[in-house]
Amino acid sequence: MISEPFAIGESVIHRLDPRIRLSLTVLYAFVVALSYQFSVLVLALGCSSILILISRLRIQEVFKRLAIVNALILFLWLLLPFTFKGEALAYIGSFAIYRPGVILATQITLKSNAILLAFIALIATMPFSTLGHSMYRLRVPEKIVYLLLMTYRYIFVIEEEYRRLIRAAKIRGFRPGTNANTYRTYSYVIGMLFVRATARAERVHQAMRCRGFNGKFHSLQEFKTTAASRIFAVLMTAVIIGLTLMEWSSLI
Repeated sequence: MISEPFAIGESVIHRLDPRIRLSLTVLYAFVVALSYQFSVLVLALGCSSILILISRLRIQEVFKRLAIVNALILFLWLLLPFTFKGEALAYIGSFAIYRPGVILATQITLKSNAILLAFIALIATMPFSTLGHSMYRLRVPEKIVYLLLMTYRYIFVIEEEYRRLIRAAKIRGFRPGTNANTYRTYSYVIGMLFVRATARAERVHQAMRCRGFNGKFHSLQEFKTTAASRIFAVLMTAVIIGLTLMEWSSLI
């Protein structure tokens, strides 16, 4: 089952032109990723948080996404302060905590959370099909768009096939563990998953050809640039330019 928990909503963000949201989000992400000043990164995190509030998303669901990313960042916090050498801030036994490592880990944390929140607020609030058609309208190569749409659509189908195979194995008494039987069973499941995915791909291809598919996905959805979209574009552009000027001014 396709899961798009943020795509349904009535906020101002949900009603904005998807093309404007996509293009400005990508530009915003590049600016944040290439910034290093803490004032810029903290301001970017604040702007991204404001976008989350405006989009009126369920905070619990947002925190779930943040938790996954920050779990990976936690690993960096356990590694970088001890390995990125420089001025020592403190010592834990025989291990030194280095200032450059702490700074780098903090920058990565701020950047990752700011970019993720922006993508959740502006990109995850549109259906994936709308995202694909927005990319097409922005002149992204057709093959990339179609591959993205098909992959997203059928990754959930493959997931359902996997669940069905695991369910069938458990009904037959399979109990996973750290033994040869478990490894052999999972290898069979993965092999059968590839076989079923290939068979389904052939059936889907035949069905599409029977329905007259000519290599293009047509959409009845028309994108309109409303006054709210123009205002958002101006404000978001001002934020991006402001962040860029703040970063450059610190380098001069």
